[in-house]
Amino acid sequence: MRYFYLLMSICFSCVLLFFTLTMASIHVPLKIKVGLQDLTPETKKEVECLAQNLYFESAFEPLIGQVAVAFVTLNRKNNEAFPNTFCEVVKQRHGATCQFSWFCQKDLIKRKNNLTIHNNLVYNDMIEIATNFYVNHELLEDPTKGALFYHADYVKPNWKNMIRTAYIGRHIFYLSKI
Repeated sequence: MRYFYLLMSICFSCVLLFFTLTMASIHVPLKIKVGLQDLTPETKKEVECLAQNLYFESAFEPLIGQVAVAFVTLNRKNNEAFPNTFCEVVKQRHGATCQFSWFCQKDLIKRKNNLTIHNNLVYNDMIEIATNFYVNHELLEDPTKGALFYHADYVKPNWKNMIRTAYIGRHIFYLSKI
């Protein structure tokens, strides 16, 4: 019986070693990590618009919530009903109404002008998230399931013809039924 346990222990160790070596040889593609300074001037502008939107819409949400807001911005950019750049999507208005409410709030616009890479740690995080999202979004799964709209859970908009796709952090995400 003593040899049986010894033999079982050796077999288990061999199986464990085999799977460890096998798993170690599986190639997992690495996400590209870049910094804002690595981007072209036009791409840098786009990333900064996305980062500002992340900052004012989701800076204190969990990372998945920040990624969700980035995906809504991307989903709009890729949808023919919306402008085709991040900056145009973020700044889009319908009359006096902004698509992202922070963009119409004058006190936030003043604060936006104070956001720099040097003086705001949270904004620095948003720059890093926006940069990596911009470069790697094709490798990520959209947690909003293609949503084009969202609102905070404490807001009750009078939206009709919407399908709720996700509830992430303090935001509820939607697709249009039309």
